[in-house]
Amino acid sequence: MLDLLNERKLKIEEFQKIARKKDYKYKPVNIPNHLFTQCEHCLSALYSKDLEQTGYVCPYCGHHFRISATTRLNTIIDKDTFKPLFSNIVSVNILNMPDYDEKLEKGKKMSNLSDAVLTGYGLIDDIKVAIGILDSNFMMGSMGSVVGEKITLLIEYATTNNLPLIIFTASGGARMQEGIYSLMQMAKTSAALNYFNNLYISVLTNPTTGGVAASFASLGDINIAEKTSLIGFAGARVIKQTIKQDLPEGFQTENFQLQKGQVDLIVERKNMKKTISDLLKLHRGIAYE
Repeated sequence: MLDLLNERKLKIEEFQKIARKKDYKYKPVNIPNHLFTQCEHCLSALYSKDLEQTGYVCPYCGHHFRISATTRLNTIIDKDTFKPLFSNIVSVNILNMPDYDEKLEKGKKMSNLSDAVLTGYGLIDDIKVAIGILDSNFMMGSMGSVVGEKITLLIEYATTNNLPLIIFTASGGARMQEGIYSLMQMAKTSAALNYFNNLYISVLTNPTTGGVAASFASLGDINIAEKTSLIGFAGARVIKQTIKQDLPEGFQTENFQLQKGQVDLIVERKNMKKTISDLLKLHRGIAYE
Protein backbone atom coordinates (compact mmCIF):
# COMPACT_ATOMS: atom_id res chain seq x y z
CA MET A 1 0.00 0.00 0.00
CA LEU A 2 2.83 2.38 0.85
CA ASP A 3 4.47 1.72 -2.52
CA LEU A 4 1.17 2.45 -4.25
CA LEU A 5 0.79 5.79 -2.48
CA ASN A 6 4.37 6.81 -3.29
CA GLU A 7 3.87 5.90 -6.93
CA ARG A 8 0.69 7.98 -7.07
CA LYS A 9 2.46 10.90 -5.46
CA LEU A 10 5.21 10.79 -8.09
CA LYS A 11 2.66 10.71 -10.90
CA ILE A 12 0.85 13.75 -9.45
CA GLU A 13 4.12 15.67 -9.16
CA GLU A 14 5.00 14.78 -12.77
CA PHE A 15 1.57 15.90 -13.96
CA GLN A 16 1.91 19.21 -12.15
CA LYS A 17 5.28 19.85 -13.80
CA ILE A 18 3.80 19.23 -17.23
CA ALA A 19 0.71 21.35 -16.47
CA ARG A 20 2.81 24.30 -15.31
CA LYS A 21 4.79 24.26 -18.56
CA LYS A 22 1.66 24.46 -20.66
CA ASP A 23 1.12 27.80 -22.39
CA TYR A 24 -2.18 29.48 -21.68
CA LYS A 25 -3.57 32.23 -23.84
CA TYR A 26 -5.82 34.73 -22.11
CA LYS A 27 -8.05 37.10 -23.99
CA PRO A 28 -8.62 40.41 -22.21
CA VAL A 29 -12.22 41.03 -21.18
CA ASN A 30 -13.45 44.59 -21.23
CA ILE A 31 -15.71 45.11 -18.22
CA PRO A 32 -17.45 48.52 -18.17
CA ASN A 33 -16.65 50.79 -15.25
CA HIS A 34 -19.05 50.70 -12.29
CA LEU A 35 -20.60 47.41 -13.46
CA PHE A 36 -19.50 45.79 -10.19
CA THR A 37 -19.01 47.26 -6.73
CA GLN A 38 -16.83 45.70 -4.05
CA CYS A 39 -18.20 45.47 -0.54
CA GLU A 40 -15.76 47.23 1.75
CA HIS A 41 -16.62 44.86 4.60
CA CYS A 42 -16.62 41.33 3.12
CA LEU A 43 -14.90 42.25 -0.19
CA SER A 44 -17.57 40.52 -2.27
CA ALA A 45 -17.97 41.67 -5.88
CA LEU A 46 -21.55 42.86 -6.26
CA TYR A 47 -23.39 43.55 -9.51
CA SER A 48 -24.24 47.24 -9.23
CA LYS A 49 -27.82 46.91 -10.45
CA ASP A 50 -28.47 44.12 -7.93
CA LEU A 51 -26.92 46.27 -5.21
CA GLU A 52 -29.26 49.11 -6.12
CA GLN A 53 -32.23 46.75 -5.78
CA THR A 54 -31.17 45.88 -2.21
CA GLY A 55 -31.08 49.55 -1.21
CA TYR A 56 -27.28 49.50 -1.34
CA VAL A 57 -26.98 46.82 1.32
CA CYS A 58 -24.58 43.91 0.76
CA PRO A 59 -26.64 40.71 0.37
CA TYR A 60 -23.82 38.60 1.83
CA CYS A 61 -22.77 40.42 5.00
CA GLY A 62 -25.48 43.06 5.45
CA HIS A 63 -23.07 45.99 5.21
CA HIS A 64 -24.91 49.25 4.52
CA PHE A 65 -23.16 51.31 1.85
CA ARG A 66 -23.05 55.09 2.07
CA ILE A 67 -25.76 56.64 -0.08
CA SER A 68 -26.42 60.15 -1.34
CA ALA A 69 -28.94 62.49 0.26
CA THR A 70 -31.27 62.29 -2.75
CA THR A 71 -31.14 58.47 -2.78
CA ARG A 72 -32.00 58.35 0.90
CA LEU A 73 -34.75 60.94 0.44
CA ASN A 74 -36.41 58.68 -2.13
CA THR A 75 -36.47 55.80 0.36
CA ILE A 76 -38.03 57.86 3.16
CA ILE A 77 -40.35 60.52 1.74
CA ASP A 78 -43.57 59.71 -0.12
CA LYS A 79 -43.16 60.08 -3.88
CA ASP A 80 -43.43 63.64 -5.29
CA THR A 81 -44.14 65.22 -1.88
CA PHE A 82 -40.74 66.72 -1.04
CA LYS A 83 -40.25 70.48 -1.23
CA PRO A 84 -36.70 71.83 -0.68
CA LEU A 85 -35.95 74.70 1.67
CA PHE A 86 -32.97 77.09 1.91
CA SER A 87 -31.22 75.64 -1.16
CA ASN A 88 -30.06 79.13 -2.18
CA ILE A 89 -27.59 79.35 0.75
CA VAL A 90 -24.03 78.53 -0.33
CA SER A 91 -20.62 78.47 1.37
CA VAL A 92 -17.96 81.13 0.83
CA ASN A 93 -14.23 81.02 1.53
CA ILE A 94 -14.40 83.51 4.38
CA LEU A 95 -10.93 82.63 5.73
CA ASN A 96 -9.31 82.52 2.28
CA MET A 97 -8.18 78.94 2.83
CA PRO A 98 -6.09 77.56 -0.06
CA ASP A 99 -7.97 75.19 -2.42
CA TYR A 100 -11.23 75.56 -0.48
CA ASP A 101 -13.11 77.09 -3.41
CA GLU A 102 -12.07 74.15 -5.61
CA LYS A 103 -13.20 71.65 -2.97
CA LEU A 104 -16.59 73.37 -2.73
CA GLU A 105 -17.07 73.14 -6.48
CA LYS A 106 -16.03 69.48 -6.46
CA GLY A 107 -18.49 68.78 -3.65
CA LYS A 108 -21.31 70.41 -5.61
CA LYS A 109 -20.58 68.25 -8.65
CA MET A 110 -20.31 65.02 -6.66
CA SER A 111 -23.49 65.56 -4.64
CA ASN A 112 -25.63 67.76 -6.93
CA LEU A 113 -26.31 69.87 -3.85
CA SER A 114 -25.42 73.45 -2.94
CA ASP A 115 -23.77 72.20 0.26
CA ALA A 116 -23.49 69.10 2.44
CA VAL A 117 -27.10 69.01 3.64
CA LEU A 118 -30.45 68.70 1.90
CA THR A 119 -33.31 70.36 3.80
CA GLY A 120 -37.02 70.62 3.18
CA TYR A 121 -40.40 69.17 4.06
CA GLY A 122 -42.51 66.32 2.77
CA LEU A 123 -44.79 63.45 3.72
CA ILE A 124 -43.99 60.11 5.35
CA ASP A 125 -47.05 57.90 4.97
CA ASP A 126 -49.10 61.12 4.64
CA ILE A 127 -47.63 62.70 7.77
CA LYS A 128 -45.96 66.05 7.08
CA VAL A 129 -42.41 66.35 8.44
CA ALA A 130 -39.44 68.68 8.25
CA ILE A 131 -36.41 66.70 7.11
CA GLY A 132 -32.67 67.24 6.77
CA ILE A 133 -30.22 64.77 5.22
CA LEU A 134 -26.45 65.16 5.25
CA ASP A 135 -24.56 63.95 2.18
CA SER A 136 -21.09 62.43 2.62
CA ASN A 137 -20.34 63.07 -1.06
CA PHE A 138 -19.97 66.78 -0.24
CA MET A 139 -16.67 67.08 1.65
CA MET A 140 -17.57 64.05 3.80
CA GLY A 141 -20.73 65.76 5.04
CA SER A 142 -18.65 68.21 7.06
CA MET A 143 -20.50 70.95 8.94
CA GLY A 144 -19.55 74.45 7.89
CA SER A 145 -21.49 77.68 8.34
CA VAL A 146 -24.04 76.77 5.68
CA VAL A 147 -24.80 73.32 7.08
CA GLY A 148 -25.24 74.79 10.56
CA GLU A 149 -27.41 77.61 9.24
CA LYS A 150 -29.65 75.32 7.17
CA ILE A 151 -30.09 72.89 10.06
CA THR A 152 -30.97 75.79 12.38
CA LEU A 153 -33.43 77.27 9.88
CA LEU A 154 -35.00 73.82 9.45
CA ILE A 155 -35.45 73.50 13.22
CA GLU A 156 -37.07 76.94 13.31
CA TYR A 157 -39.31 76.05 10.36
CA ALA A 158 -40.45 72.89 12.16
CA THR A 159 -41.11 74.95 15.30
CA THR A 160 -43.15 77.59 13.47
CA ASN A 161 -45.19 75.04 11.53
CA ASN A 162 -45.58 72.57 14.41
CA LEU A 163 -43.94 69.74 12.47
CA PRO A 164 -41.96 66.70 13.66
CA LEU A 165 -38.29 66.97 12.74
CA ILE A 166 -36.15 64.22 11.23
CA ILE A 167 -32.43 64.59 10.51
CA PHE A 168 -30.20 61.94 8.94
CA THR A 169 -26.52 62.51 9.72
CA ALA A 170 -23.50 61.29 7.79
CA SER A 171 -20.51 63.44 8.60
CA GLY A 172 -16.83 63.56 9.40
CA GLY A 173 -17.46 66.49 11.75
CA ALA A 174 -16.86 70.23 11.67
CA ARG A 175 -15.37 71.67 8.45
CA MET A 176 -11.78 72.62 9.21
CA GLN A 177 -11.57 75.10 6.31
CA GLU A 178 -13.95 77.42 8.19
CA GLY A 179 -12.18 77.30 11.56
CA ILE A 180 -14.12 78.81 14.47
CA TYR A 181 -17.08 79.56 12.20
CA SER A 182 -17.71 75.85 11.79
CA LEU A 183 -17.26 75.12 15.49
CA MET A 184 -19.86 77.77 16.37
CA GLN A 185 -22.45 75.74 14.44
CA MET A 186 -22.36 73.15 17.21
CA ALA A 187 -23.63 75.73 19.69
CA LYS A 188 -26.11 77.28 17.25
CA THR A 189 -27.83 74.03 16.25
CA SER A 190 -27.93 72.81 19.86
CA ALA A 191 -29.44 76.12 21.05
CA ALA A 192 -32.12 75.95 18.35
CA LEU A 193 -33.06 72.44 19.49
CA ASN A 194 -33.35 73.71 23.06
CA TYR A 195 -36.37 75.75 21.95
CA PHE A 196 -37.86 72.97 19.84
CA ASN A 197 -40.76 71.29 21.65
CA ASN A 198 -41.99 68.85 19.01
CA LEU A 199 -40.75 65.34 18.18
CA TYR A 200 -37.16 65.20 16.94
CA ILE A 201 -35.92 61.90 15.49
CA SER A 202 -32.18 61.78 14.84
CA VAL A 203 -30.91 59.02 12.55
CA LEU A 204 -27.16 58.41 12.78
CA THR A 205 -25.71 56.75 9.67
CA ASN A 206 -22.23 55.72 8.60
CA PRO A 207 -20.24 57.69 9.65
CA THR A 208 -21.49 60.17 12.27
CA THR A 209 -18.48 61.67 14.00
CA GLY A 210 -16.82 64.87 15.22
CA GLY A 211 -18.75 68.08 15.79
CA VAL A 212 -21.94 66.72 14.25
CA ALA A 213 -21.99 63.74 16.63
CA ALA A 214 -21.18 66.12 19.49
CA SER A 215 -24.12 68.43 18.73
CA PHE A 216 -27.49 68.01 17.01
CA ALA A 217 -26.99 64.36 15.99
CA SER A 218 -27.00 63.21 19.62
CA LEU A 219 -29.85 65.43 20.83
CA GLY A 220 -32.83 63.61 19.39
CA ASP A 221 -35.85 62.68 21.45
CA ILE A 222 -35.27 59.33 19.76
CA ASN A 223 -31.81 58.48 18.45
CA ILE A 224 -31.76 55.77 15.77
CA ALA A 225 -28.58 54.16 14.44
CA GLU A 226 -28.66 52.70 10.97
CA LYS A 227 -27.15 49.22 10.94
CA THR A 228 -23.35 48.95 10.38
CA SER A 229 -22.72 52.60 11.24
CA LEU A 230 -19.58 54.09 12.73
CA ILE A 231 -20.54 56.53 15.49
CA GLY A 232 -18.12 58.49 17.66
CA PHE A 233 -16.29 61.74 18.19
CA ALA A 234 -12.64 61.26 17.22
CA GLY A 235 -10.80 58.39 15.58
CA ALA A 236 -9.75 55.41 17.70
CA ARG A 237 -6.04 56.19 17.28
CA VAL A 238 -6.47 59.82 18.39
CA ILE A 239 -8.50 58.82 21.45
CA LYS A 240 -5.98 56.18 22.46
CA GLN A 241 -3.09 58.63 22.16
CA THR A 242 -5.01 61.18 24.22
CA ILE A 243 -6.19 59.02 27.14
CA LYS A 244 -3.24 56.58 27.04
CA GLN A 245 -5.52 53.58 27.47
CA ASP A 246 -6.59 50.61 25.39
CA LEU A 247 -10.09 50.98 23.99
CA PRO A 248 -12.90 48.40 24.04
CA GLU A 249 -13.22 46.43 20.83
CA GLY A 250 -15.85 47.86 18.51
CA PHE A 251 -16.52 50.85 20.75
CA GLN A 252 -17.61 53.00 17.78
CA THR A 253 -20.07 50.51 16.33
CA GLU A 254 -23.84 50.94 16.48
CA ASN A 255 -24.15 47.85 18.71
CA PHE A 256 -21.77 49.26 21.31
CA GLN A 257 -23.61 52.59 21.24
CA LEU A 258 -26.89 50.78 21.87
CA GLN A 259 -25.45 48.84 24.80
CA LYS A 260 -24.23 52.07 26.42
CA GLY A 261 -27.46 53.98 25.83
CA GLN A 262 -26.16 56.45 23.25
CA VAL A 263 -28.81 55.31 20.74
CA ASP A 264 -32.29 53.96 21.37
CA LEU A 265 -32.55 51.41 18.57
CA ILE A 266 -30.77 50.01 15.54
CA VAL A 267 -32.70 49.82 12.30
CA GLU A 268 -31.87 48.26 8.94
CA ARG A 269 -32.27 50.52 5.92
CA LYS A 270 -35.10 48.45 4.46
CA ASN A 271 -37.12 49.00 7.66
CA MET A 272 -36.24 52.66 8.21
CA LYS A 273 -39.30 54.31 6.67
CA LYS A 274 -41.75 52.01 8.45
CA THR A 275 -39.97 52.49 11.79
CA ILE A 276 -40.04 56.28 11.48
CA SER A 277 -43.67 56.17 10.31
CA ASP A 278 -44.64 54.06 13.33
CA LEU A 279 -42.89 56.48 15.69
CA LEU A 280 -44.62 59.47 14.08
CA LYS A 281 -48.03 57.81 14.45
CA LEU A 282 -47.26 56.83 18.05
CA HIS A 283 -46.42 60.42 19.05
CA ARG A 284 -49.16 62.17 17.09
CA GLY A 285 -51.28 64.26 19.43
CA ILE A 286 -48.57 64.19 22.10
CA ALA A 287 -45.51 65.85 20.54
CA TYR A 288 -47.31 67.42 17.54
CA GLU A 289 -50.74 67.66 15.97
